[in-house]
Formats: sequence, C-alpha cells, structure tokens
Amino acid sequence: MQLSIIIVNYHSAPLICDCLESALQYPGSNTFEWIVVDNHSQDNSKQLITQKFPLVKWIDMGYNAGFARANNEGIKQSKGEVVLLLNPDTIIVGNAIEECYERFIQSNYIACAVQLLNADKTPQITGNYFIQGGLNHLLPLPYMGALLRKIAFAANVKKTNVAKASAEQKVDWINGAFLMVKKSAIEKAGMLDEDFFLYAEEIEWCSRLKKVGDLCVYGDLFTIHLQGETINIETGTIDKGYFDLYSKKGLQLMVSQHVRIRKQFGTAWFFFHLFMHTFEIPVFFICSFFDNLFHARKPFCNFSKIKDFTINVIKLWDLAPTIVSNEPHFYKML
Repeated sequence: MQLSIIIVNYHSAPLICDCLESALQYPGSNTFEWIVVDNHSQDNSKQLITQKFPLVKWIDMGYNAGFARANNEGIKQSKGEVVLLLNPDTIIVGNAIEECYERFIQSNYIACAVQLLNADKTPQITGNYFIQGGLNHLLPLPYMGALLRKIAFAANVKKTNVAKASAEQKVDWINGAFLMVKKSAIEKAGMLDEDFFLYAEEIEWCSRLKKVGDLCVYGDLFTIHLQGETINIETGTIDKGYFDLYSKKGLQLMVSQHVRIRKQFGTAWFFFHLFMHTFEIPVFFICSFFDNLFHARKPFCNFSKIKDFTINVIKLWDLAPTIVSNEPHFYKML
C-alpha cells in the first residue's frame, strides 16, 4: 500500500460514512489503506463504520486524545509511504484523493492538499502563509482586531492566505482537514506535537515540515469541508471559524494558538500576544459601551461576552508559566 488515509473519530460515525462513500465509489480508493482512529467515542461508531466498510482498520485510543495524538497513532500503524490526514466532515469531489496522490508522488513537494470547498461549493481557505510572530491571530479580537485589519490593508501587508488556489499553489501551511504528507518528510520533521489537543497543531507541524521541503495546494482538485460539525455539536457552539473567544471552544482556540506561537516564534512573541489579549478587555468594554450607545442599543448588552472573554484570558494567564517552560503538557481545555 502506497497511501494510508487516517480519519480521527469522535462521535462522527455518520459523517465518516458519508466521507467514505464519496471516496470509495472510485476503484482506486479501495486499494488505499483506510484507518479510523477512535478517540474513545463510547458509542456504536465502530459497528456502524466497520460493518459498512470492512476494509477500514480500526484503532481505539482508549481516551479522548485529540487530533495530534490520534493522527500520530494512525501514522505509526500505517503501512503507506504517504499518509493523508482527512477530517471526518469531508466529502470527496470526483476522484480527488487518487488524482492528488498520483500528482503528489511524482512531485518534489513533501506535503500537499486539494482545494477545500464550503457546502455551497464556494472556495474555503486551504493554503496559508506565515506572518511574523503570528500577528494574524490577533484579528479575531473584537475591536483591536478590526483596527489591525484596517492598518494591514492600508499598509498593503501580504495576505495570510490564498482565497482560491491556482492549479498548483505553493504555501507555507495547509488546513488539517486534508493534509497529505510523505513519510520521508515526517522522518526528518517529526510527527505532530502531542502537546496540542485541538487547533493550531497542523500549523506548528507545517512550520517544521517546511524546513524539509515545499508544500502546495492543488487548486483544480476539490473536497467539501463542512468545517467544525463535530466540535460544534460537542460544545454547543455555532461558530464555524476561529472568531469564538468566549466559550470553552474559544478557550481551546486561544490556548492552542498561544502554544503554537510560543513553539514557533518564541517567548517574546508569546507574551506580546498575551498582553494584547489582556489589553483587549478594557478596550472591549469601553468601545462596546459607546458603540452600543451610538447605535441606540443597550450599552451593556455585550457584558456577558466581555465577562466570558475575560475569564478565558485569566485561564490563559494561569497556563502562561507552563507554556513558557515549553515542557511537555497536554493542553486539553474541552
């Protein structure tokens, strides 16, 4: 087997069945190794998936290990020379996996992806570029983020992502929903960092992979990514992007992003982001108050969000010594 496809399951059996059905209608996909790594779902996922798709190899982690650890276990047990990390909430368009694989193994790229699409077939950001210090992670901040975005546009700062990839677009990092990597590159760069539970782990991984070779997105091959279906169901949130800073999901986002910044850019940049998030608290309160007055809304209608954001920032400060130490730690907030 030349390609091993790894899907991490956590209460996602119906989504995985849809994903497998979309891929396995093409004969070539039946020759690949399909691995489902279960994060201790404790439901009937195994029965549903393996009975319908007997070719699936099932791995049970025994606990909710998150994205990095589960994928690492799948990589360790895989037989292919190339691995594809594939989200459960994906629908393969056409014969995208096989065509991507055939193109990839004939190239000098060490990692690649296909163009992700939203459910309505509009392009979803797939390929991205690194910004010094990870400054783009400040953009979700309610008011300072909007100001920084305006400054960046006025200064003509390089965009952090590719809205729609060309037929073959070089990028710095790839969305983890569809990430194909050569094992020869993993042997040099190492596997996913197991400090991460969820979010930002593929960014940090790609920063190490990029030191080994180039990454690309094949913009003429497609996969639909429903984006955040499982995590939103589990956490009771509706945000499908990365602008939720107020819930438990928001805390996981903030912590993972700060851990990634510490690992990739160092302590100074970590504290810069931490102080900016802290400074956002009074900015959020004051700007929200006057913004609501100006628009004839109740001046304190955002108080609940401000409170939740403040609680998450305090929890982030509690973790700061651990993050700065860079000692192994499982940053599971959910």
